[in-house]
Amino acid sequence: MVKLFIFDIETTGTHAKIHGIHQLAGKIVVDGKFVEQFNWNIQPFPGQEITEDALLVSKIKREVFRDYNKPKDIYKKLLDILGTYCNKYDKNDKYYLVGFNNSAFDNAFFREFFSRNNDLYFGSWFWSNPIDVYILAGIVLMNDRAEMLNFSLNTVAEKLGITVNKEKLHDAMYDIELTYQVYLKCMERLNCVTTKIENNKSEVQL
Repeated sequence: MVKLFIFDIETTGTHAKIHGIHQLAGKIVVDGKFVEQFNWNIQPFPGQEITEDALLVSKIKREVFRDYNKPKDIYKKLLDILGTYCNKYDKNDKYYLVGFNNSAFDNAFFREFFSRNNDLYFGSWFWSNPIDVYILAGIVLMNDRAEMLNFSLNTVAEKLGITVNKEKLHDAMYDIELTYQVYLKCMERLNCVTTKIENNKSEVQL
């Protein structure tokens, strides 16, 4: 059984150890079937820095954090959802973390969120090998990369024929939907590539 935890975060800066998550959105897909989604605004932990650049990207003001959920409350809600579809005590039952460039960015913030909630068992929920849609898309669009202006989520999505609402970009919930659509497109194309290679492979004498 394949369990996908597709997620995206918005943060108060770019360094997981000194900045925090202020929005966490997720979608859970089990064997190709959507079963759950959530979208939470979160107060940074006390002492975590908030950069002006991060506020500009998310189009919010510093004052809004006062009305956001406390991180401990969101942590408890998150565990309730994770435990609904996965048994953390079964080493063979885990989620794949799925995101866009999550290997280089989101995963570190997400792991730090667990750590700051005094939970050192992040690996009980998630496989150590995440699925990074950024990397999948890099394979699929290998022949097109030189012609692309950049490799951001919206550029990749548009290149794959997905309609993008640019006004909604950098909202975690919208970015998840876009990431999942890109993931599905990539898996479809990679399957075609794999089939083509399989059909044309030759015998190799070693």
